[in-house]
Amino acid sequence: MSGHKNIVLFEDAGWRDLYPLTLARPVYELRFGISVFLTKAKYTFKDASIYLHVRKYLEEVESEARPGYPVNKVPEGPALFLNGRLIYTDETVGLAEGGDALLVNRDGEFIGARVSEVPEKVKDKLLNGEVIEKSDFDGLTVEEVDAKLFHYLWELVHANGGEIEREYRIFGKKGIYGRVHEGAHIVGDEVFIGEGAVVQPGVVLDAEEGPIYIDEGAVIMANSTVVGPAFIGKGSKIKIGAKIYENVSIGPICKIGSEVDESIVHSYANKQHDGFLGHAYVAPWVNLGAGASNSDLKNNYSTVKVFLAPDRKIDTGSMFVGLMIGDHSKAGINTMFNTGTVVGVAANVFGAGFPPKFVPSFAWGGAAGFVEHKFEKAVETARRVMARRKVELTPAYEKMLRHIFELTKDERKDF
Repeated sequence: MSGHKNIVLFEDAGWRDLYPLTLARPVYELRFGISVFLTKAKYTFKDASIYLHVRKYLEEVESEARPGYPVNKVPEGPALFLNGRLIYTDETVGLAEGGDALLVNRDGEFIGARVSEVPEKVKDKLLNGEVIEKSDFDGLTVEEVDAKLFHYLWELVHANGGEIEREYRIFGKKGIYGRVHEGAHIVGDEVFIGEGAVVQPGVVLDAEEGPIYIDEGAVIMANSTVVGPAFIGKGSKIKIGAKIYENVSIGPICKIGSEVDESIVHSYANKQHDGFLGHAYVAPWVNLGAGASNSDLKNNYSTVKVFLAPDRKIDTGSMFVGLMIGDHSKAGINTMFNTGTVVGVAANVFGAGFPPKFVPSFAWGGAAGFVEHKFEKAVETARRVMARRKVELTPAYEKMLRHIFELTKDERKDF
């Protein structure tokens, strides 16, 4: 790559609009298509050194998750700062070319900056884990670029199929390297089945309308159907008779059954049993019990409104928005989620009827009301769940959860 050799992926105040997934991760760790945004930066700028900027309370956890990446460090010499909410395209690599400039799009949104030396104000924010804003690069020549940012989780869900197709083309993987049993049917040519993956008898992989990417070690159990564009991550299991419709991404180490349509399941999440999941975004360590379902279309076909806080309602402009549920949250059997429901981190939702459309982090209850989920009990559950997947809940991770507990305390003030 010519141009800037140091890339800094930074967070701005827009992380708040990606609630609840960004409570427990930086924006560039969100999954979209086949990969997370950090991976997209890595393959776009192949020869670059990538620096990660993150809010201070996430610094230790991100350092543990990404060994080898400098976290909240200052690069020496020239650097290209890129907003972690950048949508990557085939033209993104061109942002590294040119002299010092503040990069904005036609709407004036802060895409990033090219600098020959990191400004002192930005250095301080990097080291202190404070969000970076456009004004921090005042004095640079403004350059308008053809680039877009994502703002809300439902935007990623709606555009997910196109991103699967883009990345399938970029990765250039095609062919069968795993085991496809007799009696399975593959329709269409754009199918990749990685080493160690298993496709059992009676499975239909329908790639006529878009590619299907099945990563290493994934298992597609008997009599299930996967319709492309679709991505099934490493070590994930699609249960017997499951119906995975188009535009679905399922990250690594998930167990997914029943019916899933146009959704993103980040990783390490379970929805094994009957029930519908549509136009949803599911965080790691979520478990949706037997019969749990979400609505993604209102009966009057009007646009869906979403609460990103108890007192902050946003009209999505879309008729199709499902569940957005944060890390370590659980739903009991037959839980029913209304269109556009948001559930925070480490909530436990159960009981008859529809819970409210905004469920705070560390809430315990359902339609009949909530109490605060005791922090120590929530952490102990998280530790058990993670240990089952041979993942350690480290002191840094527990410290992060404690910070989220305190950060979201006002959400629970009514109970």
